[in-house]
Amino acid sequence: MSFNSKLDEAESDFISVNGMVKIGERTNVVGKILNGFRRQGNRVAPDRVSRGTESHGDDSVKLLIDEDEKREHGPLKPSGPLLSGTAYCISSCSMILLNKVVLSSYAFNAGISLMFYQNLLSTIIVVLLHFFGLVSLERLNWKLIKVWIPVNLIFVGMLVTGMYSLKNLNIAMVTILKNMTNILTAVGEYIMFRKLQNQKVWSAMFLMIISAVSGGITDLSFNAVGYAWQIVNCILTAAYSLTLRRVMDTAKQFTKSGSINEVSMVLLNNLLSLPFAIVLILMFNEWEYVLNSEVISSPMFWVVSTVSGVLGLAISFTSMWFLKETGPTTYSLVGSLNKIPISLAGLVLFNVPVSLQNLFSILFGLFAGVFFAMAKMS
Repeated sequence: MSFNSKLDEAESDFISVNGMVKIGERTNVVGKILNGFRRQGNRVAPDRVSRGTESHGDDSVKLLIDEDEKREHGPLKPSGPLLSGTAYCISSCSMILLNKVVLSSYAFNAGISLMFYQNLLSTIIVVLLHFFGLVSLERLNWKLIKVWIPVNLIFVGMLVTGMYSLKNLNIAMVTILKNMTNILTAVGEYIMFRKLQNQKVWSAMFLMIISAVSGGITDLSFNAVGYAWQIVNCILTAAYSLTLRRVMDTAKQFTKSGSINEVSMVLLNNLLSLPFAIVLILMFNEWEYVLNSEVISSPMFWVVSTVSGVLGLAISFTSMWFLKETGPTTYSLVGSLNKIPISLAGLVLFNVPVSLQNLFSILFGLFAGVFFAMAKMS
């Protein structure tokens, strides 16, 4: 699970959410899981598309096909993108807010333990989905695991630092500071892949830097520890994105199908993170804190923690569904726009003290993120 895995990665050809990566291709995995929610409004028979300019003699055939579809599926409505986009936005907003509740409102000081619980929950759910035939998974083997371990270590660091930054900072500041990940990723892409960005992208990143600096200066609840965690998180998030590109190519060589789907990557990340989390829990003596913490006796604490973990996994599936219904361009833009209500909700729900200057910096940073997504599409 990751509340920030790649909601902030606004690239049209590389999207990563909760350990899930999408690179220039679409999958049909989500259709099996969310078939009950999907509508058939955007279905068009291939022969009708290819024969759209034929003579009127075929119109009666087309009409019969349309009538058959209406009888079988009901009136056709373009509701797929709307439903999938709504599900994606709701799951991402809710997960971030619930994680903030667990870490701040319940004053839970064991972010690694929370990560362990949520990743364990995600692992169990994915395995159950595979058991009931709703998703397909690659058969794991030692060679595949050994190749994946380096990127998984970065993944664990990304989640842990994200937990602690969210605990010490308000959601709005976390959101605009995470824009720095885009800059680090762009620099890394140039160094590793010689990928050049256009002038609009660099202009957007310059605006992000201004918003982050001004936001930190005007932050009435400034927390140096939280900012330090977030800076490390940005570095690890960018490193995760860049490393994953190379690891995926190598990992495909050790799978039976010669490829690796998104659900398998979600399982790999969550499953392999468990032993590393246990080591960290013992190293930082979190187990003693958890056993002696009064908050774990609260049923609502477990409800919120469990729901946030489930929503973290739901982001993986709803993002795949949304991407399949629309495309990388719409996905990236909606992902950027989605940060605006999340940030504003965080300010209101958690009574964050904010000045007019700080609010302006936050809004400026959020719209700079939207501008960045649009610049990447151009």
